[in-house]
Amino acid sequence: MSKLTDVPKRILIGRALRSDRLGETLLPKRVALPVFASDPLSSVAYAPGEVLLVLSIAGLSAYHFSPWIAVAVVVLMFTVVASYRQNVHAYPSGGGDYEVATTNLGPKAGLTVASALLVDYVLTVAVSISSGIENLGSAVPFVVENKVPCAIGVIVLLTVMNLRGVRESGTLFAIPTYVFVAGVFLMIAWGAFRAVVLGDDMRAPTADFEIKPEHPGLAGFALVFLLLRAFSSGCAALTGVEAISNGVPGFRKPKSRNAATTLALMGLLAVTMFCGIIALASATDVRMAENPGKDLVHNGVPLGPGYVQDPVISQVAEAVFGNGTFLFVVLAGATALVLFLAANTAYNGFPLLGSILAQDRYLPRQLHTRGDRLAFSNGILLLAGAAGLLVWVYGADSTRLIQLYIVGVFVSFTLSQTGMVRHWNRLLATEKDQATRRHMVRSRAINAFGAFFTGLVLVVVLLTKFTHGAWVALLGMCIFYATMTAIRRHYDRVAEEIAAPDAPGEDTVRPSRVHSVVLVSKVHRPALRALAYAKLMRSDTLEALSVNVDAEETRALREEWERRGIDVPLKVLDSPYREVTRPVIEYVKSLRAQSPRDVVSVIIPEYVVGHWYEHFLHNQSALRLKGRLLFTPGVMVTSVPYQLESSEAAKLRARRRQNWSAPGSARRGPAERTKDTSRRT
Repeated sequence: MSKLTDVPKRILIGRALRSDRLGETLLPKRVALPVFASDPLSSVAYAPGEVLLVLSIAGLSAYHFSPWIAVAVVVLMFTVVASYRQNVHAYPSGGGDYEVATTNLGPKAGLTVASALLVDYVLTVAVSISSGIENLGSAVPFVVENKVPCAIGVIVLLTVMNLRGVRESGTLFAIPTYVFVAGVFLMIAWGAFRAVVLGDDMRAPTADFEIKPEHPGLAGFALVFLLLRAFSSGCAALTGVEAISNGVPGFRKPKSRNAATTLALMGLLAVTMFCGIIALASATDVRMAENPGKDLVHNGVPLGPGYVQDPVISQVAEAVFGNGTFLFVVLAGATALVLFLAANTAYNGFPLLGSILAQDRYLPRQLHTRGDRLAFSNGILLLAGAAGLLVWVYGADSTRLIQLYIVGVFVSFTLSQTGMVRHWNRLLATEKDQATRRHMVRSRAINAFGAFFTGLVLVVVLLTKFTHGAWVALLGMCIFYATMTAIRRHYDRVAEEIAAPDAPGEDTVRPSRVHSVVLVSKVHRPALRALAYAKLMRSDTLEALSVNVDAEETRALREEWERRGIDVPLKVLDSPYREVTRPVIEYVKSLRAQSPRDVVSVIIPEYVVGHWYEHFLHNQSALRLKGRLLFTPGVMVTSVPYQLESSEAAKLRARRRQNWSAPGSARRGPAERTKDTSRRT
């Protein structure tokens, strides 16, 4: 089976890499930016739209609050970026928020952060790809008509690309990310030039629509609540910021400085693009509604359920560049691509965090090991499966999915910054150098403000989004927390149980005797080899054991045994219900009951075949027996393999493939002959 799957595997993910080539997968800043920051950079494609969608509940008059909401998001972005720059310098090992919270606030806080981040990473993939499908659907109707299959197909494609390795996938992802950033900046600059210098009247395709408010005339607390909800939706622009602090080990040296520089650049780019799109949306009279078919009205008539609402960035690009122009098509394609690739932030963050949690025994150990391409393959596959399930359940609807979003990331923001305040307090208690103390005090002030601000936003998000779907994210966090706690408890219990005692115990005492049992069904070469091996072991007692499921075959076995004069007693167990496994298990248990201080060694002859399909032609009774005997105390199981001709032929074919050279692979002949020729000349 491994031969059958090896060729497709190599085609999909490439040749396996040696462990000593891990350093070659480290990323320079120009590649690390699209790898680790594609999520916050791409979120400007949907975050402005989420702000306008919420404000539309109060009608068009509420749109004039959008610049102030953008300012609040900008202040929060700069606060979070400044805070995380302290994190990457203080904790460069890659644990990120989890390590900060665990070290300074305790294991429970660390596990809470880990649960929040794992949920957020899964949601990042689901939201980004669903939003990308919707953006692409504005140009390709087939995509939006088949949202779920297309979204799952993109998840599969991203999974394969990430299985090829971080460096290879990062280089591939860098191109569309930079095209998107350049396209957005060009759109902002050209739009500003047209509006300020040329005085053009740019109008979005929805500029002539009216918005029918769901709750007209909001004022007082209701209006404040609506603005807070719009602000919490705009905070989607901050998702993925923490991925850089988790991915510090993936940077080239000096790791911390390169990560901090990438953080600052990411924050500056994201803030500029977010504010520019909000400003252009206001200037071009973009109209958005949560229920566009009912709440958007044209000439007094609702647009109806057949209307498909384009994202804000698509409407702004159409107003600035013109519908169907080259720049419009390029930006639309780059937006869809970068939203797909924004999931790559999670594909780098989730497996790395999963590896750290597995090392700390909170997740299965398989998540800690690297795959053939030095990527954490098991974590990548787990993330893809969870995100695919979420996309299928929610129908790849980004508006529904985004309500679950950003709760987890602000939980990790708040606990991480609180942990950093404790970190600086602990260092200040022992630091005497005044210059160093001033630096620590400044860093503590930044983290303290970050903890306060992100904590405030967390409360706002919970209050405004809980009934709209945030409770699902909280439920997911609780499930992750309980699961990881149970896994850690299991590993701790196993470690305690198998720990070697200081004093000699029953595990180190030699058994009184060894009773060996060789299982036979008929006299053939595998059985004779197993008997010869059993004699070599020189057990205290040796016997052959067979199960009578067919009287004629059992009689033939006894006659052949006697004819050959095999000097090992043969015991036959009756099986009136034609079972093989149960009589053997009961007999072995009876031997243990008669002599509890003895060890029973069960020796099983097995065929070894060379083709995967030949496994289906054998009844696998040996495998079933071994599986049952593993649960029987005081029983040792030994397999004696017998290689069939197909197995030897398979080995020969493998040797031939190893020695075979493709035509043209050795153009100048063998290297040794060349050397000999040079000596003679």
